[in-house]
Amino acid sequence: MERLMFVMELHEGQIKEYEKRHEAVWPELLGDLWNAGWRNYSLFRRGTNVYAYAECHPTIAEALASIGNSDANRRWAEWFTEVISTLTDPEGNLIQANEVWHMNQETAQSAASAN
Repeated sequence: MERLMFVMELHEGQIKEYEKRHEAVWPELLGDLWNAGWRNYSLFRRGTNVYAYAECHPTIAEALASIGNSDANRRWAEWFTEVISTLTDPEGNLIQANEVWHMNQETAQSAASAN
């Protein structure tokens, strides 16, 4: 499993519409995300910036490639073109954030027991 964080920006005035569309994510898309290896997928918004986090199984590359073959994902992305202004770089790659640090149960328990 690899953790993925990517960032997108919404068009001005589209915050409510973006959130409204996420009130009922299509079941077909949810199934395709799950089958593509996306787990614990969350979206966080601050102003017009949206931060997406997912745990990708077995790897980010494989999960992205798999969801890239989804018709539901393609239709969802098309539906959001007037809402999302920036999602990818000029080459079409997701604008990803690099992981700097991660605490898991093992590292936390090890540190706690050392105190």
